[in-house]
Amino acid sequence: MQKRLLCTQTSTHIENTIKNSNLTKKWRIKQVKKSNFNQNLEEIKSRISNSDFIAISLQKTGSYSSPWQKVLPFDTPEIAYLKSKRSAEKFQLLQLAVCPFTLRASKLTAYPYNFHLFPRDELKIGMPSYSFACQTSYLTSMARLGFDFNSCIYDGISYISRAQESSMKHLTGTGNLAVRARSVKSSSTISVADSVFIERIKSRVKTWRTACKDSKGSNEDALVRALRKVVLGEHGSRPCLDVDVCSERQVQLILERGGTQGVRAVMTSSKEDKILFEKELQDLEEEQSKNVRGFREVIDLISASQKPVVAHNTLDDFTFLHSKFLSPLPPRIDEFKCSLSSYFPYVIDMGHLMKHFNPSGKMNNIHAASSFLRSRFFAPVEIDIPLKGTPEEMSEGKIHGQNVLQISQIFAKLYSIMKPGQHHISEGKDLALDNYANIFDPCSSVSLENSDDDVRISSGNTRRLSCNDMVFLWGFRSGLSVGELKSLLSRSHEAFSSEFDVRVVDKSCVVVAFQQPELAGDFVKAMGSGGTCHEGLTELTSLGLRAANYETYKCACNLSRWDSDLADSLDQVVTSADQFSADSHGKSPYEIWWDDDTVLNLDDF
Repeated sequence: MQKRLLCTQTSTHIENTIKNSNLTKKWRIKQVKKSNFNQNLEEIKSRISNSDFIAISLQKTGSYSSPWQKVLPFDTPEIAYLKSKRSAEKFQLLQLAVCPFTLRASKLTAYPYNFHLFPRDELKIGMPSYSFACQTSYLTSMARLGFDFNSCIYDGISYISRAQESSMKHLTGTGNLAVRARSVKSSSTISVADSVFIERIKSRVKTWRTACKDSKGSNEDALVRALRKVVLGEHGSRPCLDVDVCSERQVQLILERGGTQGVRAVMTSSKEDKILFEKELQDLEEEQSKNVRGFREVIDLISASQKPVVAHNTLDDFTFLHSKFLSPLPPRIDEFKCSLSSYFPYVIDMGHLMKHFNPSGKMNNIHAASSFLRSRFFAPVEIDIPLKGTPEEMSEGKIHGQNVLQISQIFAKLYSIMKPGQHHISEGKDLALDNYANIFDPCSSVSLENSDDDVRISSGNTRRLSCNDMVFLWGFRSGLSVGELKSLLSRSHEAFSSEFDVRVVDKSCVVVAFQQPELAGDFVKAMGSGGTCHEGLTELTSLGLRAANYETYKCACNLSRWDSDLADSLDQVVTSADQFSADSHGKSPYEIWWDDDTVLNLDDF
């Protein structure tokens, strides 16, 4: 009876029921937009400074354009990075939830903020973004959850990356104004044209200074005094003179500084007034920079705090953060790690931390992790959210940013299980967590001993498999079942007389894993010769079947062959002359942990 009532309630009634529940009342999240960003910034700064950890969660416009472009279980760390890099460069952030929190025994004190973002070009210089891609399933999901796209566009907080801010200052000439006021130097070589320009400027400045001095202490009519200010110019309460320049050389002649389209000279009344004016310029520049940086102020606060940052998928999340708020992503994962560590030295991946407790299971989302902990461990966590704000800010009954609280809660449970009776954490640093910090391989398992180049896939039945023992096949007819394909392959070549697996990558391509070494290489060579020595193989190649080894797949990613179908990308690499990159030679083959449940079965596709 109760089920029928729940199913037939109107959406409004359900929303009111949720709003009045104790659970939702506790999990209040402060919604921060452009209209209330500045007034909340100091509060956020204080919460970050006093926290033990900072959890983050991102809401993006998409992640991948086709199934094979998402990070797959058999991807090496380098390939996983390239895929995440492409996603971060193509899609955009619309929400970023930040939750500074402290842990005291079993009590979690959290301060969750959900920031609504939009890459608005505030300065009309094409920054931070002219355009971005959207994935329909992501937008549909956000719409179902009540996301207000109008509010996002008109009231979302803009931002600019560190690299873009540096470029902007060069383009607009907005360097350190106070330093410019003190850095006037003489030019080295003077041409005739330079001499004419200097004499003209000297004469103009001399006339302006004389007029300014003559106007002091004179009993002029108010209208005359106002007109004089318009003619002579005024910067605040001080007289000023704008000097138009038409070349960087002319700027150098005046200030020995470049990148400026105009120069303003301001007259101060004394040495003390000059010091005061320089301080005013510093404050003005800082205020202008803060307005331009926008939400990046929060990212800078997190970075400056050096607090451990907790995320569910660090590779995916931090490629986005690096791309949007720091600088363009470097081409290789090692360079990415090095660059990121200078801003965020201690990043904890929840996925890897979960594998400490369940090394043989798959925890591909925070809801699965939460269910697992509830069923296996008794680790009660009291959640306190002492944030205050207006009813609109606190968004009771809404779900925007809830993931960041779930990440905080799960982390608190895991930490209490690892460190029973722990009452205080010194600056969030703990040796027990070091094994799970700064790991940016989404498929690796920290419980398995392996090299940095290995891909680790966790499930009930796994086996170590070299990437050299994998073959990608495409060109088979559509609608073929996994049984039919395995049967055809079994009759085509002696390599398939031993145990092998067939798994789907996308609708155009499958991957075959051989249990015995060197069989994959033998099969690819036979395919390269057209299968002339094998009747079954000749039949398959005549029907269009093609094959490539793992190095070809890796090369497709390295060369950014991101076609919708993996088959098209592999075709391009196979037919190109540079399919094997020079840095791959001489390296040990990558290894993965092959799992029967990690890749889709052809029958289920």
